[in-house]
Amino acid sequence: MTLAVTPLYAGCLALLFVLLSVRVILRRRVVKVSVGDGGDKELIKRIRVQANCAEYAPLGLVLMLIVELSDAADLTVHELGLMLVAGRALHAVGMGLTPQIPALRIIGMGLTFTMIGLSAVLALYLTLF
Repeated sequence: MTLAVTPLYAGCLALLFVLLSVRVILRRRVVKVSVGDGGDKELIKRIRVQANCAEYAPLGLVLMLIVELSDAADLTVHELGLMLVAGRALHAVGMGLTPQIPALRIIGMGLTFTMIGLSAVLALYLTLF
């Protein structure tokens, strides 16, 4: 079976993660901190935005891959992928700006949790039935 959908969203999330990583690196250069956060509030925030993406994106992608490999409709897998990418991007923007935009964080986490929950239920359903 050729994967047609998940690689698209994996690529998008990888680019988002690289962007968030570059933001951390640039701030590290400004404050001259190579390890840790040096107590710099902006660096702490950028590290958390990057880490939050690293914490949720892989699980979402694994579940999405399972759903796709279980022969779910491509449209369904695209919908899951869009939820995950949009959720991670909205959360990153909402948390990364100064001042933060809590509504974007909430919507982003809502999309991410919805995607993970739906993917988990769908993976279980496709496996059991």
